[in-house]
Amino acid sequence: MGQVESLRTENKLKKTEIGEIPVDWEVARIGDTCEVVGGSTPFTTTKEFWDGDIPWATPTDITKLKGNIISITEKTITERGLSNCAARLLPVGSILLTSRATIGECAINSKPMATNQGFASLICKDKVYNWFIFYRIKYMRKEIERLGSGSTFNEVSKKSMRELKIPIPPLSEQRKIAEILTSTDEAIDKKQEIIEKTKMLKKGLMQELFTRGIGHKKFKNTEIGEIPVDWEVKKIKDTGKIITGNTPPTKNLEYYNNDYLWATPGDLGTSKFIEFTARMLSRKGIKVSRLIPRDSILVVCIGSTIGKVGMALHDMATNQQINSIICNKSWNPHFVYYWMLENSDYLVSMAGKHAVPIINKTLFSLFSIPNPSKDEQSAIGLILNSLDEEIENEMAHKERLEGIKKGLMQVLLTGKIRAKI
Repeated sequence: MGQVESLRTENKLKKTEIGEIPVDWEVARIGDTCEVVGGSTPFTTTKEFWDGDIPWATPTDITKLKGNIISITEKTITERGLSNCAARLLPVGSILLTSRATIGECAINSKPMATNQGFASLICKDKVYNWFIFYRIKYMRKEIERLGSGSTFNEVSKKSMRELKIPIPPLSEQRKIAEILTSTDEAIDKKQEIIEKTKMLKKGLMQELFTRGIGHKKFKNTEIGEIPVDWEVKKIKDTGKIITGNTPPTKNLEYYNNDYLWATPGDLGTSKFIEFTARMLSRKGIKVSRLIPRDSILVVCIGSTIGKVGMALHDMATNQQINSIICNKSWNPHFVYYWMLENSDYLVSMAGKHAVPIINKTLFSLFSIPNPSKDEQSAIGLILNSLDEEIENEMAHKERLEGIKKGLMQVLLTGKIRAKI
């Protein structure tokens, strides 16, 4: 991120067909700076064409990729397969650009590889730096998507890509711009790595804490698995009140305004706490939907997102797809939240194979939960909550870095701010 300091704002601009650019930059067609290469698929029924040593990329390999570099693909082909279709072996450093269905996703290959027909890949010529073109393509994604056409699915033709015009700085500046953006990406990737490692630690600790507890030596088998001998097994109904929400008449605006949060399954995301909701209720609406206090545990029990769990950061209400647990004084709500989160997959299995998955309130109330002492519940909740806070902090930092990167792309790739050489 120290690269961000190597910027300068003094700049002389000239007008071009693609807008104002620095006077020492040029405008060029993609076709003048890169060779645009399509892909192909060998006959799938010919075994000799497949499972060889040549990586063969599909758009899915790019869209599921973590990072900007691709080295492994789900499928591979043989030399014979390559020679019997229209695909070409792309040299290392090519820009694999998806041109069909999902348009504008890209990555740079670290190994020679071929692609299927869903690509318009770019092999950069001598006067351009591949990583600069890579970031410029990412910056122009919406423009590239607009080039797509087709009755069955959108597709960008190789001809359209060749005609696309982009600004080209001097080669040394291209390299510096790419260096700055690459360092930003590396910082983002490091944050993501920390997030993933912390999530794995949290997952492992949840399994350990809910089966071994803290400091126990003796254990027993129960219907929920092995737990410490001095723990009991209770039901969710023993932890407190279970409240099912409701939806006020949507056509009556008197029920809706900005007085109270009103959670639906879509408001339960990856974060522990529900801080905001898409819609809010009035005092009149709350009487229909029922108010629940902060620290209530919200569990989706109807619909395709059954098993999602959240915790109320403020007093709020929910719709009828959510059952809320309001813990009594014998239970730590954070402990109950993490138990429900740990068992979200089991909640899904409880719903059965209905057209609309559902866990009725009676079945939900009989869901089993371990019952340590209140002090141990609090300790377990505190340990897991500290990891959640760490994850949230790292995610917030990552979002700030992504914002910085977006801003850098806007000014560096257009020449509004120059990179010092």
